[in-house]
Order: sequence, then structure tokens, then C-alpha cells
Amino acid sequence: MAKYLQGQLIVLKSDKSVEGAIMQVIEGTPETRYQVFTASGPQIYYESQLEDKKDLSNQLEQVDVERFNAGLTASLIRNPSLSSLYSLNAAKIDYIPHQFRPVLKFIRSDRPRILIADGVGVGKTIEAGLILREMQARMNLESVLIICPRPLVAERKWESEMKRFDEEFTALDGETFRYCIKEMDMEGDWPDKYKKCIIPYSLFDDSNINGSNNGSRARLGLTEVDPPKFDLVIVDEAHHIRNTATFGYKAVEYFVDCAEAVVFLTATPVQLEQDDLFVLLNLLRPELIIDRNTFHDMAEPNQYINAAAIAIRAMKDGWQETALEAIKNACVTSWGQKVFTGNPIIKRIIQTLQSDGISAEDRVQLITDIENSHTFSNIISRTRRRDIGEFTVRKPFTRSIEFTPAQKQLHDGILDIIHQIFSAIYCTDNTKFMMTTIRRQTASCLFGLVPMLNDILYKHVYELVDDGEDYGISMDKEKDAKTIIEKIKDIIELAERLPEDDPKLEDMLKIVDAKLASDKPKVMIFSSFKHTLNYIYKKLISRGYRVGLIHGDVPDEERRSLRERFNPQQTPSDNPSAIDVLLFSEVGCEGLDYQFCDCMINYDLPWNPMRVEQRIGRIDRNGQTSESVSIYNLITPGTVDADIYDRCLMRIGVFHSSVGDCEDILGDLTSEIKRIAEDFELTDEERRAKLQQLTDNKVRYLKEQEELEEKQRDLFGINMPQNAFDEEVKDATNYWLSAENIQNLVSVYLKNRTGEDKDYFLGDKELKTLRLSKEARQLLLDDFKNEKFKRSEMTRSWEKWLKSGEQHIQITFDNNCSKENPRVMFINITHPLVKQAADYLQSKGKVVSTLKAKTNEVAPGVYPFAIFQWKLSGDREDIQMKPISANDELNKVIFDLLKTSRQASIDVNMTEHDWEAVETVHHQIWEEALEEHKSKTREMILYKESSLKTSHNARMASLEESLHKSSNATRRMLQEGKIKRAVDDFEYHMAKLEEAKEKADILFELLSYGLLEVEA
Repeated sequence: MAKYLQGQLIVLKSDKSVEGAIMQVIEGTPETRYQVFTASGPQIYYESQLEDKKDLSNQLEQVDVERFNAGLTASLIRNPSLSSLYSLNAAKIDYIPHQFRPVLKFIRSDRPRILIADGVGVGKTIEAGLILREMQARMNLESVLIICPRPLVAERKWESEMKRFDEEFTALDGETFRYCIKEMDMEGDWPDKYKKCIIPYSLFDDSNINGSNNGSRARLGLTEVDPPKFDLVIVDEAHHIRNTATFGYKAVEYFVDCAEAVVFLTATPVQLEQDDLFVLLNLLRPELIIDRNTFHDMAEPNQYINAAAIAIRAMKDGWQETALEAIKNACVTSWGQKVFTGNPIIKRIIQTLQSDGISAEDRVQLITDIENSHTFSNIISRTRRRDIGEFTVRKPFTRSIEFTPAQKQLHDGILDIIHQIFSAIYCTDNTKFMMTTIRRQTASCLFGLVPMLNDILYKHVYELVDDGEDYGISMDKEKDAKTIIEKIKDIIELAERLPEDDPKLEDMLKIVDAKLASDKPKVMIFSSFKHTLNYIYKKLISRGYRVGLIHGDVPDEERRSLRERFNPQQTPSDNPSAIDVLLFSEVGCEGLDYQFCDCMINYDLPWNPMRVEQRIGRIDRNGQTSESVSIYNLITPGTVDADIYDRCLMRIGVFHSSVGDCEDILGDLTSEIKRIAEDFELTDEERRAKLQQLTDNKVRYLKEQEELEEKQRDLFGINMPQNAFDEEVKDATNYWLSAENIQNLVSVYLKNRTGEDKDYFLGDKELKTLRLSKEARQLLLDDFKNEKFKRSEMTRSWEKWLKSGEQHIQITFDNNCSKENPRVMFINITHPLVKQAADYLQSKGKVVSTLKAKTNEVAPGVYPFAIFQWKLSGDREDIQMKPISANDELNKVIFDLLKTSRQASIDVNMTEHDWEAVETVHHQIWEEALEEHKSKTREMILYKESSLKTSHNARMASLEESLHKSSNATRRMLQEGKIKRAVDDFEYHMAKLEEAKEKADILFELLSYGLLEVEA
């Protein structure tokens, strides 16, 4: 006779996480079988494999503190919370709090779209990567598109940056882009091979966007196929699409309209008076930023919102009245009357400010509510370098080193002969550039240039002979060429006789020697020219210095190796392979940071202030431990470089503080400097006067722009002090998602999955070795296959090792260690091993742990508690973890106590009935929270519906007016498509709000029981 009946609840003896109801009893020999409906569908089991679930209902499995913590970590990974950051410790980057601000805005916004308008050097690319990482932790992110200027594709900037996040991207060229369009037409989907791709703006031309009807070579354009739906679209240097009439704008609009999430990046300062910001926000959030009038109306209340926030943070006498007055002023603006009226958040702010005795908790909520009321708060993120403070003090030193008489003679002779050659050749922009380059090379280092003089000078003589007739130059070519060749011979002879004494090199060596004798003996030397670097390198080597050289031709792997040898934390100074001096070219310094060094020497200087800023930024950055960094500039009087240094670079202030927020203005300055320097008709005095006047104008303009932006800071969001950045990220940091707890989760998973209680991680430091037997790897491979992960570099490398014959693999759970060791497998919250562990350790609530902690806030004793997971549904879904005990005082501090708790030796002689007091308290708290949640949800949805209808009507009126004005068929078709998408978008969001009204609820799940022993 069958032991179990149809409909009975059972569990699998070998795996209590597998449970279900019996669908069919199949009696027979040698053993009765049962068809059971489980989470993975109907399964057949033998009777001996099953247990009655009711028999287990009063049994609690006692687990240790490691298993307890692992269960909480697993739950948070499977059910992400809006209040926690999941991208922390999940990339090979430095931890910099302000870079997580856009991530927090993004995940808390009503729609995942944001414009990041940070200053240069703040880290926009990293912020975009963190948003990508955050999305990966929360959803299955399959497709990502990055749009950027062509130079960034050529330099592989985005490809290399995304490798910090273990992501592989493919840059599309014209052929592959057209292939993707063709596949969209034929298959209706973007090709899997290019689901993570980079497209340069330069591909957005007429034929690629609108198609071509050129006979046999006819092809479809992007706008002729259904818009591809990317999970995330990142648009770098978004100011490139500020002109709505360009093909670039049309292409970006096509991708953005159907994207799930969008991130715009721009470092260019944007002001309210200009149209740029409206264009970008209108493209990003067309349902919200409908037209220019709406945009200006939305901006108006923000000055008052900011004033209220400042008053509350300052807490000076009468702060409540000041803040209340500011909020009332915001409400009477044009936008405030339309939108703030009926807004439940504004109502709550006013009620709180009018109340007596606002608690610290209420004040924190007040600041949060006010920040959320800023009309652009969750659309724009703007952090300037000055907002986060200077990383350290910059100390510039000018070392003026005169040419020796012989050097001066050679320098002037080279410039004179080059000028003669180029004067005879038709003067193109290219010849001007060549002349300028040679002038800079001679100012940099004559000794490095001498071996190249033959090639440089004779090359241009041949150009003179070859090109004379082509440009109709009336001259006796042979005679002129012969005269110049004679002069070149004299110059070469002069160069060969140049005495070896080099005052500039000797002065540099004095700086190097002094620094190497200090307690931080590292020096970086920069030059724009390879011939200079090679000369310095040979001289340093010949004198016994430990030196390395990095320029654009040095492979990435060798660069990293040289950096490791230069870094005293990785290669101590007493190690024979250590490097004390590292030489860099302009390109060579990109991509790697050197904050462990605090001294740099500019052997020569770029004319572009932003290039100078990038050099200094290698050492003046987050993580620099010295109070100041020393910047030595070696200048030779009487050269164009010296004039530019004295009259431009020093006065702009680049050596004293970061100028990264002024990129556009300084870009114009660089162009003007080049124009003046390349005007060979100017005398030295005329050139100096023009440089002086140019810099005066630019410095004045910089100050005006700075003042203007200060006035308009209200536009970009709430003004936050530096410590508020740190607090904001601290509040979003979840203890159970830390690297230590991720490691604990994986460790518990490996022990449970293999059935062997042993340490699988070898090594006490952050760099560890994971050791798994063939059988253990097969178990993990089975779990890996069941997860059905999307293909990525991370999943491929993990699967490859599981299938290999290797028992060992180097790993780390620490992001700093992974940054220093990029080849090591980085196990973070998005790694498949962590996902496998989280899914395997599904806590069903039938576990109990005994813990102890110290506090003076609760009377000593043993307290039963339970941890519940709440799932809030409504207009927004969220997950909250709720620890509950029967003691009100303990409930206030229990979360903090659990973080520091240890294993306790307490006898657990309790059944489920013994937890009734805890369950009763939980029900009371849940009931009150549910009533409040439903009330707030109803109020917020009514407000959102009203707001959505108002904005939709205005949007439709604007679109229909544009349709009416469209003159050709193509424009009408595009406009009709916009109208259809706007209607679909409105109907979709209205339906979602209606659905949210009905499903407002708080579902809960018991994660764990516990006994907490409180000690004084």
C-alpha cells in the first residue's frame, strides 16, 4: 500500500529544498513511485526518496554563523533591494564614493535613464560601467550598445575600460554595421555576435541611416527597419548630438526610443540659456521634457528646493521656517502649481516642517524627500572636480635652463634651415605642423634629435625638388637645393661636434637624486617625443639608475609589468627587479594610475593644457597618500615652449589646480596657441604679445563661465557637501553584500555542494588559490549548466576552467587585488560562481542559528528572533529585510548586532510554537506597514496618473504640430512613428499604474530563526 496520498506535500530526503505536491501515485514492484509537481516541473521519485513535509514542519535545522550569514547574502542576491548598491566591490577599480551617485539616482529613478554631466577626471566612463554592473546584478543584461566618437574607437578606450568590468565589446565598422541592419530586416533581431557593441558617430551618415537606392548597390538604412531593442544604450560625448538636424541625432534617437535603459555622458558644461541641455533631456525623457517651455518651467522651482535643503542641513536658528518658506515659493511657481499641488511627497514635507520637535530620523527623511522633489534630481548627475575637492596640493617648480652657446647655435641653425626649406615649399597646414613639431623637438632635447637630423632635413629637401613644378614655383630648383644642402651639411657637422655637456639633463638628475634619497623614492618623467625619451633612458641606464620606459608602442602587458615593478607595494625597493624612475610619452601615460608616486618631471610640455592635466592626473588622484605632489617643469628660455609656458600654461593655473571642468574652453585655447605659434611671419615680440592677449581673454572667460555655472548649479541637483557623498554611499552599502560575505557564501556553497567540510581557498592574503577535485568541478559544472547563463568573458572563463583538468586556479574576492592582478579570476557579485551559490542556498526558513553579541542598549539575556524578507509591490517594487524579536529595544539595534555577532553555545530546545511571540510582533509590524504602504501607493498612483495624462497631452500636441509642419514623406513617416511610440508608451505606463493600484501588497518570506545572546 502506498505510504503517501495524491495531493500530499512532500520533500526530497537528500535535498530539502526540493518540495512539491504528489500528482499521481504509481503502485508497483519493487517500489511504489510518485509523480511530484516541483518548482522545476513534474518529476518521478521512488517512495524511499521522499519524506512527508508535515513531519518536518516542527523540525529546525541548526546552522552555524557562516551558514546563517550565507543564507542572508544568497537571499539579497536573488532578490535585489533598491536600498542597496550591488556594484560595490564588483569591478577592477578604486573605491571612490562620488562615482556611485549616478548609480543610486539611476536605480531609484522612475525610469532608468540618466544624463551624467561630470567634469573631466571625475570618472564618467567608470560611472557608466558601474551602472552596467548594477543592472547585471539585478537582471539578465543581454544587449548593450555604446555610441562614441571615432577617436575613442581607434584608441580602444571603451573596450579597455569595459575589461575592468570583465566585459567584451566589439567595435563595428561600416561593413558590420550594415550587416546588423540587414539582419534586423531579415531576422527582426540584432545579431547575437554584436549584442555588446560600440558604434562611432561617424557611421551615422545618410546612406546608413536613410538607406541607398543606388541600383545594384541599394541597401536598407537604420530607420527602414524596426528599431533594435537594447537593454542598455550608453551615449558618450552626447554633446555631439545637440544639433537635431544631424544624422547622428536621428540614429541615437532611433536606438534610445526603444532601449530599456539609457545613459548619456558629457563633460561639456551645459547652461540653461543654451539649447543643448534641453535637446539632450528631451531625447532622454521625451515624455517628461516635452518642449522648451516645459523645460524652463521645470527648472524654476529648483532654486527654492535647493534653498530648503541647505537650510535643513545647516540647522541654524529658524531653519524650519526658512525651509518652509522656500518650499511654499517652489509651490507657487508655474511648475509647482501644475505638479506640486496634490503631490503626496510635498504634502509630507510641509506637514513635517510645520510640526514641533522634528526628530533626527524625521530630518533625514525630510532631506531625502526634498532631494527627490528636485525636478531634475534623478535625470541629471553633475559632479565637478571642485565639488569633491582637490585630492592633494600641487606644488609646481620652474627650472629655467639656458642653452649652452653651442646648443644655442645648433638650435637656431636647425630652425633657420627648416624655415628656408618650408618657405620654398608651398605652405600647407601640414608643412606648418611639421615646422612646429621640429621647433618643439629642438626645445625638448637637441641630443635626442641629432641622430635623426639627416633623415629630417634631407627628406624635406627632396620634397622641395619633387614638388616645385607642381606648385608653379619660379626658382632654380637645383641651385636652391644645392645651397640648402650645403647648409644642411654645416648643420650636421655642427651637430656632430656638439659637446656632450647637457645642463638640462644634469638639472633633471639633481631632482632625481634628491627624490631617490627621500622616503618616497619614485620619479615619473614625461616627454612628448620618443627621441627625447630614448636619450634620457640611455643616459640613466649608463649611470646605473633602475629605469623603465613606456610609450604608445609598448604592449599593455608590458606596461602593467613595468607599473608593478615601479609600485613599491607590489615590488619593494630591495627587490632587484624594482624600478625607481619611469619614463612616459603622452600616449604611454594613459590608462594606468600611479598615485603611489608623488613626483613628476616635465622634460618638455605639451601646448594643450588638457594634456598637461592628464599628465598630472596620473599622480594627483584619489588614493594619493602624500599631502602634496611635486611638479618640475624644465624650461629653456628663448624657445616658443618657454613663451607658451610663461604666458599661457602658468596663468591658466593648470599646475596649481585641476582645470578638467574647462575642457571645451581650453580646447579652443590650444587651437589659438597653435595658430599663433605656426605663424612664422610674427616676430618673437609679436608672438609673445599675442599669446599674452589670448590668455588674458581666456582667463577672463573662464572666470565668467565659473560664475555663471555657480548661479545655475540649482539646475543640476541638490548641492551636497563632500561628506554627504560618503554618507549616501555608506547608507547604500549592505554588510551582507561585502567581499567578505561573498567569500563566505561561496565557501558555504562549496562545502554543502561537495559534502566535504574543508577549506577550498589556499592563501591568507587577498590573492588566493581555489582548489577543487575533478568530482567537485563536475558538480559545479552541472549547476552552471542548469543556470543557463548568457555568454560573456566571465562565464566563458569559468566554464573553461570547470571543464579543464586543472585542479587549481588563482582567484580573489577583493577589487583592489583584482586591479593589481588583472589576469586573476575576480569573484564578485555578478560572477557565475556567486550566482550558483545564491541559488543553491535557498533558505526556506527552517534553519536556526545561535549567536551572541555585545551591547549596552539592551538588557543581557537570550532573545529569540526571526528574519523575514518583505517584497513590497505597488507603483514600485522593492525588497526589504526585516529582523524581528519580541523586544522593542532589541528591534532598534538588532541589524547592527547581527553584523558583529559570533557563534554562541546555546541549547536549542524550541519548536515552532515557541516562536509565536516573535510571529505576533511581526504580524503587528507587517499589518501597520501594509496599511501605510497601500495608502501611500494609492495616493502616489492617483498623482502619477494625473501627471502622466497632463504630460502626454502636451507631448501629443507638440508631436502633432511637428507632423503638420513636416514637408517630405520621410519626415512624416518618422514623425508618425514617434506619435505611435508616444501613444504606446502612454498606454503602457497607464496600464502599469492601474495594475499597481490593484497589487499593492507586502508579501513576506521567513528566511531564518535565531537565538541572540546579548552580553553587556
